Amino acid sequence: MAALARFSRKAIASAVATNQLRRAFSTQVSKTITPSPDRVKWDYRGQRQIIPLGQWLPTIAVDAYVAPNVVLAGQVKVCDGASVWAGSVLRGDLNKITIGFCSNVQERCVLHAAWSSPTGLPAETSVERFVTIGAYCLLRSCTIEPECIIGQHSILMEGSLVETHSILEAGSVVPPGRRIPTGELWAGNPARFVRTLTHEETLEIPKLAVAINDLSKDHFSEFLPYSQAYLEVEKFKKSLGITI
Repeated sequence: MAALARFSRKAIASAVATNQLRRAFSTQVSKTITPSPDRVKWDYRGQRQIIPLGQWLPTIAVDAYVAPNVVLAGQVKVCDGASVWAGSVLRGDLNKITIGFCSNVQERCVLHAAWSSPTGLPAETSVERFVTIGAYCLLRSCTIEPECIIGQHSILMEGSLVETHSILEAGSVVPPGRRIPTGELWAGNPARFVRTLTHEETLEIPKLAVAINDLSKDHFSEFLPYSQAYLEVEKFKKSLGITI
């Protein structure tokens, strides 16, 4: 019992000495390290949705849907009624990227633009109205005219052009400068003509884009800073004189 008592006293004394040493060390560190006054100006939360590059800041229409983990950088414009779904990256550091009225960019797509196009066509990436871009697509300096469907996992390279009422099957690769004529279905790597679309098929293309964008309307109030909830909170903070 005496040995046990001596061991207990030693253990307690060691624990007290350790705690005193920790407190002394933390006090010394707090005296030597002073936080920078600029620290509060930066956002350390990790991923940012809106990334300005120089003078360019992405613009999003009030009624557009952009998922919270989408990244928009530089010269990017998302027009009215359009939607950009989870995990997509639109990088407009070299040229413009435009998502037109009621068009949708589905999950994990990557859109980029080069300085210039070797074909002499516009180097910006332009997705016009009522266009559906399937998941996991890669678009670079291409033009997609109104009412087209781009199948998932497709790749459109520099200077490629998809004309109105055209469809690309899933997994298609459109080489640089290739033109997909209006009203045709193309597929393959490289993409080749398959058949001409019927009138009924062309009428269904814009309906698909509208149906997908209707899904996003249920989530408009969730995403900041474009929701009405955010605006009401900012108005309340202003009335109380809260600046942060």
